[in-house]
Amino acid sequence: MIAVTGAAGFIGSNLAHALAREGHALLLVDHDITPAKAANLAGLSRFAFSRHDHFLDDLANGRVRPEAVFHLGACSSTTETDWNYLLRNNVEYTRSLWTWCAAAGVPLLYASSAATYGDGSRGFDDRTPPAELAPLNLYGKSKNDFDVWALAEVATGKPAPPMWAGLKFFNVYGPREPHKGRMASVVYQTWRQVRATGAMKLFRSTDPQYPDGGQLRDFVFVGDCVNHLLWLWRNGPAGPRGLYNSGTGAPRTFLDLATAVFAALGLKPNISFIDMPADLARQYQNFTRAEMSKLRAAGGTISTTGLEAGVRETVRWLEGEGAVRAAA
Repeated sequence: MIAVTGAAGFIGSNLAHALAREGHALLLVDHDITPAKAANLAGLSRFAFSRHDHFLDDLANGRVRPEAVFHLGACSSTTETDWNYLLRNNVEYTRSLWTWCAAAGVPLLYASSAATYGDGSRGFDDRTPPAELAPLNLYGKSKNDFDVWALAEVATGKPAPPMWAGLKFFNVYGPREPHKGRMASVVYQTWRQVRATGAMKLFRSTDPQYPDGGQLRDFVFVGDCVNHLLWLWRNGPAGPRGLYNSGTGAPRTFLDLATAVFAALGLKPNISFIDMPADLARQYQNFTRAEMSKLRAAGGTISTTGLEAGVRETVRWLEGEGAVRAAA
């Protein structure tokens, strides 16, 4: 049995479907499931469910013993301002899982974030010590604080899971994210706006170095992120451990992305620009690019889905099985 936390969320549900296709028994862990998130689990027939707060107790009391833990559950809002909430959910909860996995000899793969890189002035290299990074928001800080803690545990010889990896996910898009609302990817936002109005409004640039719509991001298809997780896990106890970027290494502009959505819908682009909300402008990254050489050096020869291909697949899903739930 494999445990997936955040299993009804975006990356977690896509991972759960991939594991189910391979025939694995699943223990899906999450908060109480909303109707929007329940739709992400449609089609899964072999799984048990545990609430996130019960899961730690079940582990501690020996009621469950998964063969691996994929920890993708967290508060992922980049505008969250309650540090105590983030500390409990994103740092302390992950520490508890780490401690149990270390004692039980179970692999742990968890979600870090590209938000740990802050404004990018130190680059986006997963070899950079997390203690040297300065995230722009409390969400990024929570992810970075755990990365710092995990590396310190290993460096001082304290117990660690036999195989562990923290993945720094970049700008992920793909099926099963409509429940994220404002925090969903620009692919989903564009599709929804185009279907509602026939047009898309992108944020104006706040940096003269970048034209409107010319801000660059490492947009990565969710299926690629799932493949990164699975590849690291399958290398087993003798495989790579540590922090790894999960991106493409090839940034594209928001204008490229929006244009790709129009193309996938068979429509001529109709794109205009609006001012960025103040709460986003204070912590906005105008450029991200995942340095992927560390994963490749470890042997991770994982193909990358091009932006246009990934957008086409996402739009097909939204136009088909995702359309009803996305419009709800």
